[in-house]
Amino acid sequence: MSVGSFLGIIALMFVLELPDKTMIATIVMGTRARPLAVAIGSAVGFVVHMAIAVVAGTFLAKLPHTPKEIVVGLLFLGGAYYLLFHSEEEEMEKGEKEGEEEQRSTWLREALTAFTVIFIGEFGDLTQIQAANLSAKTGQPLEVFLASSIALIAISFVGGYGGRLLLRVVPLRAIRITGGGLFAGLGLWTLYGLVG
Repeated sequence: MSVGSFLGIIALMFVLELPDKTMIATIVMGTRARPLAVAIGSAVGFVVHMAIAVVAGTFLAKLPHTPKEIVVGLLFLGGAYYLLFHSEEEEMEKGEKEGEEEQRSTWLREALTAFTVIFIGEFGDLTQIQAANLSAKTGQPLEVFLASSIALIAISFVGGYGGRLLLRVVPLRAIRITGGGLFAGLGLWTLYGLVG
């Protein structure tokens, strides 16, 4: 995998996680607990999910070429649909609900709570599905795992320490439209490759 592709996956996964409920949950937890504990707990939860995703992508890659490309293309289009047409208010409400935890007393408990919220909330989530998709598409699961994990670790620290500020600077709607457009383009390109 080229350095450009690796950095592209980092950027893509970072942008995809910004409007997500688990990012909102990390922001909310970061305002109610120690930001470092929240960031580390969230980061570990995300890394575990990226490992699960690339294993799933490895199995997906074993499909014959045409069915695999159809699945990959449809997953990209599904991601585009989710980003472009799913309610921002609903994601904010889900994230705030997941992030609102009872007062925690220890650093370890705060980190474990953040891990649990991310671990449960991220199952079947857009970034997990797309990491599996990218792993199948590129045939390079280790590189996809590393790039995706770097992006989501960064997201954990952004959410834990400064997420509310970030959302004031970059509107959630702009993030969703950009990500949705990217995914629509990738999905259509993948499916076009089958007929072109």
